Amino acid sequence: MLPPNDSLDGERKSMRVRTPRRSGFAGLVAAAALLMSATPAWAAAGDASAFGVKLDLSLLGARATSVGPFAAAHSEDGPLTSTFKTVDVPGALATGVLTTDSARDERSGGLGARASVADVRVDLLAAITGSWSAEAVEAECSSTQDGLTGSARLVGLRAGTLEPLAAEPAANTTVDVGALGVTIAELVLNEQVRNDDGSLTVNALRLRLLDGVVGSLGSGDLIISSTTCGAAALPVPLASGAGLWIGVGALALVVLPVSYAAGRRRAPEVV
Repeated sequence: MLPPNDSLDGERKSMRVRTPRRSGFAGLVAAAALLMSATPAWAAAGDASAFGVKLDLSLLGARATSVGPFAAAHSEDGPLTSTFKTVDVPGALATGVLTTDSARDERSGGLGARASVADVRVDLLAAITGSWSAEAVEAECSSTQDGLTGSARLVGLRAGTLEPLAAEPAANTTVDVGALGVTIAELVLNEQVRNDDGSLTVNALRLRLLDGVVGSLGSGDLIISSTTCGAAALPVPLASGAGLWIGVGALALVVLPVSYAAGRRRAPEVV
């Protein structure tokens, strides 16, 4: 039987101690390199979208019509801007050019969207109120760290026999449209809807047919110029501020357990 080799045992112990120390150092270098070399990263912001016209109508004695949205734009999936030449739905609507755009600022997390429809003529209720027309119907929304805002403009609006309406109506201005004292439709100008996900939808003009009432023309609605903005997200640059502390925390989680293991292995053995 070979005698114990104190020199060999010492070398083995030394190797056992040095191995975790190297692992701890390697983890420190890798994590530090990751933190130092990372380019600024930003927290994901919400989305902004817009469209020019959308119809979903079911008129009595006529085939259901569901078309649009036309000229749709989206800050996430694209396109960021969109143009559509004209919309012509006989007996319901005719327009000129539709334009929309949406944007997201990666630095501030802010969002914006705009929709505009030119040369609008609405014939849906022509038998009751006459045709409506406008030189332009516009909606926009904006999202910043201060909150969500929206607005609508109806340039040169002439709403048939209805009372004159403001070019920049207050949010959710509602006009009942009826015949013989019975309301059969609602016209909503600058409709602003707070959605369940925290986003804001602005419909410059929305005409909703009321089903189930005497004299009803049918059901469904017509929307002209619509925008939606989600809540702005706070930017989080990885190399500074909150992002820096997140990186430091991740570095500690990687390095400390390895260093602790190395320390335990370096402890002298008790004979």
